[in-house]
Formats: sequence, structure tokens, C-alpha cells
Amino acid sequence: MKNEKRLKSVFKWLNNYLSFFLLTAFVTTCCMTLFLTTLSKTLQLTLSKENLAVAAKLTFGNVLLLSLVFTLIDTVRRKLTVERSAKQILQAGEKLVQGDFTVRVQPQSRLATDESFNKIIECFNQMAEELGSVETLRTDFIANVSHEMKTPLAVMQNYGTLLQAPNLPEEKRLEYAKGVTDASRRMADMMSNILKLNRLENQQIYPQTTEFDLGEQLCECLLQYENVWETARIEIDTDIAENVRVKADAELLGHVWNNLFSNAFKFTPSGGKVTVTLKATAHHAIVKVVDTGCGMTPEVGAHIFEKFYQGDSSHGTQGNGLGLALVKRVVDIIHGEIGVESVAGQGSTFTVKIRRT
Repeated sequence: MKNEKRLKSVFKWLNNYLSFFLLTAFVTTCCMTLFLTTLSKTLQLTLSKENLAVAAKLTFGNVLLLSLVFTLIDTVRRKLTVERSAKQILQAGEKLVQGDFTVRVQPQSRLATDESFNKIIECFNQMAEELGSVETLRTDFIANVSHEMKTPLAVMQNYGTLLQAPNLPEEKRLEYAKGVTDASRRMADMMSNILKLNRLENQQIYPQTTEFDLGEQLCECLLQYENVWETARIEIDTDIAENVRVKADAELLGHVWNNLFSNAFKFTPSGGKVTVTLKATAHHAIVKVVDTGCGMTPEVGAHIFEKFYQGDSSHGTQGNGLGLALVKRVVDIIHGEIGVESVAGQGSTFTVKIRRT
């Protein structure tokens, strides 16, 4: 392998030398011919064959020497400005292929290399950083999915075992069966959200823009939770402007409102209050969902739109941390804006701004 490499290097060097030799010979021959012709005409000199033979030999020797000098200079230049940078990028690329996403290539001095290499190095470093982020997300995704699936599976397994007990009272049987159903529904919801989020992130869902009344959609989505707020004795307050029409994907926006309402009722204690408002400006429709629930600290609020992130580290509250990530992705797709204001122990306010035209 090494001998083959050396042989290739020798052939490459000889090829460069031959190129410089031909170029130097052509230029020198042309210059010498022009010089001697002009000289003989101006001074009316007659050049003998002996003089021409000596001149030709000297010229040939100079061509050989100049070609060698040019080849050596070009070889040194290539090693310093091209091969060294290319070797560093190649070595870093091999590490990247092996899974080392921390590798970075140091930019070269402008005097030592062509500026194009620094642009390549900059792009390479950005690619390595992005791949590292993707790998981290992939690892976190697998860990979070495993964790979230483990809990309902354990619940289903435990209740399934209890259901096999002989002479089980009807009341207990119904309780355990409900536990299995709830756990399976939670897993199904998580899988559904994962698929939706994956399709959104991979742009497999394209918005179907239609014009519709946003206030009517909000009311319809809110009424789906009537049993929830009545059972929990949560007060509902609405201030929804009429005839606020928007051009957006109604189905995607439905996911946004359902997730925001679900979270509001989930974290608002019995006797609390949930407020939904809709205001319109010349170019935007602004929806606010306000609850008097547990609220969030600034540290938690900074991460709530991340996949699988849950402010309740104990996972005591039902959920899988995908709802708000789905909401954020939908809002981004329709070119809207979403923000949250929250105070721990007092509640949260989610604000969604949608373009009307």
C-alpha cells in the first residue's frame, strides 16, 4: 500500500515536471526565437550553426533547470496551501464517519492557504455541529420514548396480572380494566403525537389553506371539554370577537387549540378558572388561553416547546411532553407566533398570533 502510494506521488511529480517543462520550453523557445531574429536584423549579424547549437544547448539546460525550480516551488506550495488543509478535512471527515461529532477543523491562516478552504472548513464545522445536535436529539428521543412507554406498559402489566386473580370482585375488575384502558389510551395518544410531529418536521404534511371563522372553531374546540370543566368545577370565561376570519389550515389549528385547552384544564385545580379570548387587528388574530393553574418557573418555561420536556420531573401529571412541541411546529408552519407568560403558583397565559391575510 505504501509503495503504491509512493509510486503515485512520483508519477504525479513527474507529470507536474513534464507540464512545467513543456510550458517553459514553449515560452522560452518563442522568446529566444523572437530575440535572435530581432537582434540579427537590427545589428545585421549572421548566426552560424555553431552559435545556434551552443545557444540551443544553453536554452535547453535553462529550460530543464527552470522546470525543476518551478516544480519544486509548486510542490511546496501545494503541500502548504492545499494538501495540508485537505488532509485535516479528510481526517476530520473520517472521525465524523466513525461517529465522533465533536470533531472540528481549525481555520487556516489566509497566508497559508486559499480562502476557499476556510469556507469549506466553516461549512464542515457547521455540519458536524448539526449532526451532533441531531444525534443528541435522537438519543434523547429514544430515551424519552422508552421511558414514556415503560410507564403505561408497566401499568397494563400490573393490572393484567391483578385481573387474573380468582374470585375478583366486580368493582375491582372494573377498576383494573379501566386502568388498562387508560394506560393503553395514553400510549396510543403518544404514538399518534409522535407520528404527527414526525410528519410535520419532515414536511410530509402540507397546509391546506382555507378561509374560516376562527371564533367558531375556538368555540367548537372548547365545547369538547365541557364534561372536563364541569366535573372539575372549573369556571370558564370567554371573550371571543365575532367575524374574525383567517386563512390557514383549519385541521392543523385544531391541534393547537385542543392541546392548549387540554393543558389548561389539566393543570387548573378544582374551582379554578380558564379564560379564552380572541381579538383582531388589521393583519392578525390574537388568541389567549389563560389558566389559574400551577404555573411555571422561568427555567421550565424556557423548555416547554421541546419534545418530551415536562415541567413535572416526577411525571406525576399525565402527558408525554409532545403536545406543546406539536403546537409550536404547527404555528411555525402557518407562519404564526406563540408565546407564554407564567408565574409559578398563579397560572399561565399562552398567546397565539395568526396572520389574517
